Amino acid sequence: MRFKKTVSTANSRLVLLASCFVAISISACQPFESDSAHAAEQVWSCTTKDAPFSYSACGIDMQALMADNYQLKLFWQDANKQPLLTFASLLNTLPSTQTLAFAMNAGMYNDRYAPIGYTVIAGEEKRALNLKEGGGNFHLLPNGVIWWDQTGKVQITESHALAKLIDDKQANIWYATQSGPMLVIDGKIHPKFNAKSTSAKFRNGIGICSAGNDINIQMVNSDEPVNFYQFAKLFKDDLNCSNALFLDGGIASALYAPTIDKHDKKDMGVMIGVLELK
Repeated sequence: MRFKKTVSTANSRLVLLASCFVAISISACQPFESDSAHAAEQVWSCTTKDAPFSYSACGIDMQALMADNYQLKLFWQDANKQPLLTFASLLNTLPSTQTLAFAMNAGMYNDRYAPIGYTVIAGEEKRALNLKEGGGNFHLLPNGVIWWDQTGKVQITESHALAKLIDDKQANIWYATQSGPMLVIDGKIHPKFNAKSTSAKFRNGIGICSAGNDINIQMVNSDEPVNFYQFAKLFKDDLNCSNALFLDGGIASALYAPTIDKHDKKDMGVMIGVLELK
């Protein structure tokens, strides 16, 4: 509530003060606050876009992940050490004090739905860092790892660079998932991507991006087939991501984002998601 600047303004304030004085033995008289003071700060959101191609994206401010109300986590197995496989199974494991804001598949897996790349969950290494050469998207080097420590600070690091950080004991890894290829590396698109490539598939990935002075994490799922260059260019140019990592594609791309009516029913290995804590 705001008072208008009229002749009656002073009288209105006198009435307000008198009311406070009369009621002081009953309750405290609080100052008026603007409507914006009651509005919760929006720290995450999900959206769908049609350009430069059709895609869905969910983002969260990095500072929120370093506070107490939100957590970025990896999910893989249930209490019996069996793969969760689906978002529905993941939802069933959550306590009433946690809400899954959004999630997606988090890297490539084998026929047992076990991760093929470096994986750390709550400080426990599930799969060692994979620095081998080979075929397929995972080995289209450089590949990389998205990881974070217990403070919630998220980083995407090229795999060999992370190996050095680990050897030098400069990385206190609490969660990590490795995949490949990198999409954006220090502000540049992966050097092996071809803008004219005809290899178009549904793809999903994650990036560390900026909006002004704010750093945010963006999870993106293409809603139509695109090539690697198109997908990487989205992260670099449209989302302003300094580093971004391809997670998977084709039948493995999966997104859970109820605010935009997305709930893929696919089976998958490790999942990455943001929890809102009550």
